[in-house]
Amino acid sequence: MSVVTPTYNEAANVPLFVAAIGKVLAGLTYEIIVVDDDSPDRTWEVAGKLAEVDGRVRVIRRFGESGLSSAVMAGLGSARGQVLVVMDADLQHDEAVLPQMIELVRTNRADVVVGTRASEGGSYGSWGTGRRLVSWVATLIARMLLRVPTTDPMSGFFAMSRASFDELAPRINPQGFKILLEFIGRRRPGLRVAEVGFTFRNRLHGETKLSPSVIRSYLLAVVELRVGRQVKGQFVLYSLVGLSGVAINLMVFSITDAIGLGAIDLGFSRPLRWSLLLGIQASILSNFVLNNYFTFWERRFHRQRLLVGLGQFEVISAFGVVVHVSIFQFLESTGWGVGLLGATTARLGHDAVGFMVALVSNYYLNVNYIWRRRPEQ
Repeated sequence: MSVVTPTYNEAANVPLFVAAIGKVLAGLTYEIIVVDDDSPDRTWEVAGKLAEVDGRVRVIRRFGESGLSSAVMAGLGSARGQVLVVMDADLQHDEAVLPQMIELVRTNRADVVVGTRASEGGSYGSWGTGRRLVSWVATLIARMLLRVPTTDPMSGFFAMSRASFDELAPRINPQGFKILLEFIGRRRPGLRVAEVGFTFRNRLHGETKLSPSVIRSYLLAVVELRVGRQVKGQFVLYSLVGLSGVAINLMVFSITDAIGLGAIDLGFSRPLRWSLLLGIQASILSNFVLNNYFTFWERRFHRQRLLVGLGQFEVISAFGVVVHVSIFQFLESTGWGVGLLGATTARLGHDAVGFMVALVSNYYLNVNYIWRRRPEQ
């Protein structure tokens, strides 16, 4: 069997991990493959020294490529075992359940066995309320949209048969954070998935890898698994940000319009309302922040570059504003929907239509000019 562990800055944990695996799999034939993304703390060097004295340990040091899922795929691709195990080296996955997971695959009772924190015998340990909520929402999204046959699709601890890996590997997208989601989300009919509960332990050394990029990558993976053949996942995320901008725009518009800030005459057939302009600016600010830290995380602007990015975003958004305002004013002048909806509701509708049309044109400009490449820091 082969145990694959992707690492980044886990120098303090790798020796403990190798010793723990050796203890629980004593008497069995196995190999441990450490796939390290050229860690600054020289995890690859620590693992290499272990490999010099233990022939069951192998090290893959990757240059110019990074990412958990691609690291796992690199390790699985070089594995020699008929049972393949993926687990983290940070000691948070309980190695004591490994024999049970391996036996289920070895005896052909399951094709994939998930180490789960959410089923009988499992626990999230000392996780706080916020982190539990994130996990619960992520699980709900995956089970609703992908109907995955597991209670813990975010788990990074699983075992699978060599035959299942060979069959599914050509279809796997090696990007993102949760490789298990790829395997069970792209599953063939009849893929047998079993679960073994385990208690998630606290990290003793190093820092957690959970970050906004992880959450974003997870959502992107779910979207691409669900609609990736029809719509680019990035556009779906951009549209979700745009929809949130619609909500903010309408909220600010409604509040400021109710206050009665008045209007300015710019030569249109009707005066331009301050509430419209404030709603547009609020949506521009919210869209920039969410796109920078959500849609285009890998190419995001940092620190002082944020103002540069915001300035560029404002300039490109100006085109969308022209489209937005023109459509709003046209609908206002025609009185579209007023007889059916009433003046106030119709005005909100005019604003929403203008915003949505501008969204499409701005997407092209933002992708190709603002976040075309990762900005220099």
